[in-house]
Amino acid sequence: MLTALVVDSDPTTRDQVADLLRLGGWQVQLAAGPEDAVRHALIAEVDLVVTDAELPDGGGTEMLRRIRRNGSRARFVVVTADPTAEVHQAAAAAGALFTLAKPVTARALLDFLRGRTTGPAAQAGRPAGGAPEDADLVDVALMARLQGLYADALPDRLSAIDWHTRAGNATAVASAAQTLAGTSGQLGHPEVASVCQAIAADARRGVLAHARVTQLRELAGV
Repeated sequence: MLTALVVDSDPTTRDQVADLLRLGGWQVQLAAGPEDAVRHALIAEVDLVVTDAELPDGGGTEMLRRIRRNGSRARFVVVTADPTAEVHQAAAAAGALFTLAKPVTARALLDFLRGRTTGPAAQAGRPAGGAPEDADLVDVALMARLQGLYADALPDRLSAIDWHTRAGNATAVASAAQTLAGTSGQLGHPEVASVCQAIAADARRGVLAHARVTQLRELAGV
């Protein structure tokens, strides 16, 4: 299994990008900032680094240069809330092969996996020869894979939200619910996303809404 390192100072964005990559067949490791990421890349070999362009201490592009100078052969992807020509140029100069606008969508992930990786999700349903006219077929196969993995992971994710709610851990509830909300919304499950967002909002206010968790389980059919 290929390994990705996701770097972002915003935990919600970091978790959502990581979640999409996991559904795409990647093993994912996380870093909150440049120093943590550079140390991580020195210790563990990774195949992909996905970083926010707007990191502190020189930004994500300078971090990528440091990782490359240290000998990493990983592929680089930059995500940004400000996808200007200057950001694209800086990302390319740092060795990034792809720049994604925030929020990272499932469609953008499909394009990345299809055209620029050889990971499990990229291979799922790929026609022999990979002709451009087969792109729609590949998208359908990849989306079906993502939906299947989403469905398989859903019981454990709901159990985690339920467990943290019963344990009174509002921070963990907010994080787990917000991550599931993002993935659910991107994969076409708006009702699940809406309830998750409500659970996360309550948890951030210190309210653990057991009734909403029950509603979420019933809605998801788990």
